[in-house]
Amino acid sequence: MSQGARVFEAGETLPEYRVRAHNGAVHSSNKIHDDTVARQYGFEGGLVPGVTVYAYMARPVVEAFGPGWLERGHMNARFLKPFYEGEQVIVRATVREHDANGPVLELVALDESGEVRATGSAGWLAESDRSIDLATFPAAELETPRPRASEEWFRAHPVLGTVREAWTMHERGEPFLAEVADALPLWHSPGAPVHPGYLIRKANDVLARNVELGPWIHVSSDVRFVGTATDGDELATFGRVLDVFERKGHRFVELDVLVVRNGQQPVMRARHTAIYEPRKRA
Repeated sequence: MSQGARVFEAGETLPEYRVRAHNGAVHSSNKIHDDTVARQYGFEGGLVPGVTVYAYMARPVVEAFGPGWLERGHMNARFLKPFYEGEQVIVRATVREHDANGPVLELVALDESGEVRATGSAGWLAESDRSIDLATFPAAELETPRPRASEEWFRAHPVLGTVREAWTMHERGEPFLAEVADALPLWHSPGAPVHPGYLIRKANDVLARNVELGPWIHVSSDVRFVGTATDGDELATFGRVLDVFERKGHRFVELDVLVVRNGQQPVMRARHTAIYEPRKRA
């Protein structure tokens, strides 16, 4: 099996991971992370980004499965309630079962009172699930100026503009690791891979760089990791619109996102869901 030498028993609970929630997006263009604006939507304050919570939840997975998981693993996360600045985050991972590819972890992120704020699972991919046809993700230009996000625009533009970036540990990696307080030696070693939480941030970027948004909320991500990128690599992020819908007054968009390293090596594919227009509090 792909999980290597470590033997995982069904029902086994892995060591908890604890970290203080940090809202590193207070000054971002997405004002759902601003206390005053977030309260207008019924929240207690600015939301800690879903990307950050995903990074917290990924920590025990990487510790348990090792770096090989970054090239042939999967992890989904759904953000049920937000964390706020300074709250204690407790991530628990339990071996739910073994499938044909290896152990499957059940993930929960809780606060100190035991309230579940996010749920997810992680495991190993079948070889067939690692195959991605790059031709199904054509490149497209970003529009300038950005159009306002709307159902009409998303349906008329199923292929999003491509976002490109040169990734370096100094300019990109180190600030992100500090933001999510991840001191795992893997991320700080020579030739360190890009953190999975940072890759999810690229899914947010491809949305925000294509359309003008007001306050918006990252809801969930279902991710396949199929390769790694490292210092000096160019990351290209491609996006396709899968669905646009309304639920309980919120307007959602669902994307199929692919991150490619140096023009030819797929690194991550994600089904990424966001509320692009949240309902304001009555």
